[in-house]
Amino acid sequence: MEDFKDLRAWAKAHEMTLAVCQETRAFPQEEMYGLTSQLCRAAASVGANLAEGWGEGPDAEMRRFVQIARGSAN
Repeated sequence: MEDFKDLRAWAKAHEMTLAVCQETRAFPQEEMYGLTSQLCRAAASVGANLAEGWGEGPDAEMRRFVQIARGSAN
């Protein structure tokens, strides 16, 4: 694989981010800077951490970033 975008996990995380941010648009306006923002940022963090881990190189580093991504997903 040449690019983190080739990772299936990253592609799924990207789809999830788009879906989460789309769904939160229906939340009440008063949640815009609370729950809505937190959910979108957590979802985006999953893919971002996978991409960052891919760029770091060694398997141990990738594992660490996958664990961080898992935490964001939870």
